[in-house]
Amino acid sequence: MASVERQPEEPERTVTRHRGPVLLRRGQISRSTTDQRLLDSRGPGDWVHTDPWRVLRIQAEFVEGFGLLAELGPAVSVFGSSRTRRDDAEYELGESIGRTLAKAGFAVITGGGPGVMEAVNKGASEAGGVSVGLGIELPFEMELNDWVDVGVQFRYFFVRKTMFVKYAQAFVVLPGGFGTLDELFEALTLVQTGKVTSFPIVLVGTSYWQGLVDWLRDQASKQNKISASDLDYFRLTDDLDEVVAIIQDAEAQRRSGRAGT
Repeated sequence: MASVERQPEEPERTVTRHRGPVLLRRGQISRSTTDQRLLDSRGPGDWVHTDPWRVLRIQAEFVEGFGLLAELGPAVSVFGSSRTRRDDAEYELGESIGRTLAKAGFAVITGGGPGVMEAVNKGASEAGGVSVGLGIELPFEMELNDWVDVGVQFRYFFVRKTMFVKYAQAFVVLPGGFGTLDELFEALTLVQTGKVTSFPIVLVGTSYWQGLVDWLRDQASKQNKISASDLDYFRLTDDLDEVVAIIQDAEAQRRSGRAGT
C-alpha cells in the first residue's frame, strides 16, 4: 500500500499585542488594556496620583495621530464588522466601496482590523488609493491588516475616535456590531449637536439597516426621544455611486458655505 505524503502544517500564527507603539508577544502579553486601566476605578489607591501623568501619554497619542493624518487629503471613514469572512458577500461589498471611493479621489480610513475593514483597505489599495488603518489596543486584537498602507495603533478609544471624525469628510457604515453602532451613533450625536457640520453619514446595506431605521422612526421618534428631522442626518442606500454622490454634494455645499463667509 502506497504511503500518503503528509503536507506540512502551516505554523500557528503568533499572537501579538500592541501597547501604543510597543509590540508584545507570548508571555509578555497582559490581559488588561490601557483604556481599562484608565477607566477602572477598582485598582489600588496610588493610581489616583498617577492620573495627571496619563495626560502626557494621551497628549502624545493626539500628537502622533495629528502628525500622521494632517496632510491626508480628502478621506472617508468606513466602518463594518470585523467578523465578516472573506467568502462573504459583505466582504466583496467592502472591497467595492474601498475601490469606488479611491477612484473618486478619497482616501479610506478604517479601524485597520479584519473583516469589512480589511476588505475596504484592500479595495482602496488595489485601486491605487490611500489606505489608512487606525488600530486599537484590545485583549483580542490582531495586527493591522496587510492592506493598510498608512497605519497607527492607539491605546485610547477616544483619541482614535477623534481621528476618525477630524480627518474624514463622511462616514460610510456597513453592517456591523457594537463597535460599528458605537461609531454610527457617536457621529449622529455630533451632527445633532452641531459639533460637526456638512458631515454625511451613509448606511450601506438596506436589508441589514432597515430594521434599525424603522425602530428610530416608529419608536424613538414617535415617543419624542428624537426629532423626526433627526432621521435626515443619515442616508440609506445600496448604490455605491449614490454613496459617492452624497459625499461629493455635501463637500460642495461645505465649500460653498465657507466661500460665502
